[in-house]
Amino acid sequence: MAKKKSSGVDQGGATRLLDALRVPSGPVDLKAWDSRATPGFNGTKEEGKIALEALEPEVSDWQERLFAEGRKGGNRRVLLVLQGMDTSGKGGVIRHGAGLMDPQGLRITSFKAPTPAERRRGFLWRIRQALPGPGLIGIFDRSHYEDVLIARVRNLVAPPVWNRRYEQINEFEEELAESGITVVKCFLHISPEEQKLRLEARLDDATKHWKYNPGDVDERELWPAYTEAYEAALEKCNGEKTPWYVIPSDRKWYRNWAVTTLLLETLKDLNPEWPEADFDVAAEKGRLAAT
Repeated sequence: MAKKKSSGVDQGGATRLLDALRVPSGPVDLKAWDSRATPGFNGTKEEGKIALEALEPEVSDWQERLFAEGRKGGNRRVLLVLQGMDTSGKGGVIRHGAGLMDPQGLRITSFKAPTPAERRRGFLWRIRQALPGPGLIGIFDRSHYEDVLIARVRNLVAPPVWNRRYEQINEFEEELAESGITVVKCFLHISPEEQKLRLEARLDDATKHWKYNPGDVDERELWPAYTEAYEAALEKCNGEKTPWYVIPSDRKWYRNWAVTTLLLETLKDLNPEWPEADFDVAAEKGRLAAT
């Protein structure tokens, strides 16, 4: 009998990826997290891409169940927060992971620098406007965490202001959890060496020049400061119901598979069920047959 080819997914233990990648409570040292590691997956790059494609039937099914639940009065939803340094792959995760799902059940928001009007309303105002409705999966490309990251590193506000924001974020996310929103916060962890390679690749390919921002080089010079800011955010805003997950992201294929798997495990935990018919099925079959 021919030996069955391995899928690459590590089935050796019962640990789920939600548990394996979850940031433990306490101080965070990102140097302890290997950005090229592949927790939960022991296969090759090609096997990783195949494994991602293999998730499509399950991810699509569970997403539709959640969507149907929301259409019939359910209030639960999921919010996927993607944070990471430039080139860490937020767009890639959305393209490859969200691409497996039905667009009508998604709400994707990419946060840029706030406008003067948004700043006057408080840093959480625009975040509230973008929250997913019942039955939807919302995806944030950057988020409210920018206000304790770039705002801290670039001194956009005074230290007492961004220091207060950690507690404001915790209260906000606790409110979300209590309102039926399951928050999945992913930090896409890449090394400065990998980022340099990705920026060089953009400069070497004319079709990718549009993705290159000269300001990214300026941000690279602040890598230590950004690392400290991320470590603080991961430590101070790592709630029991709204934990952080560190996604090793030097390997793009693993990053895409890992975030999609986290989302799938989250949907399974919610276990949305198909709504029961609010009409007489047999009677409707009879009426339809008579037409």
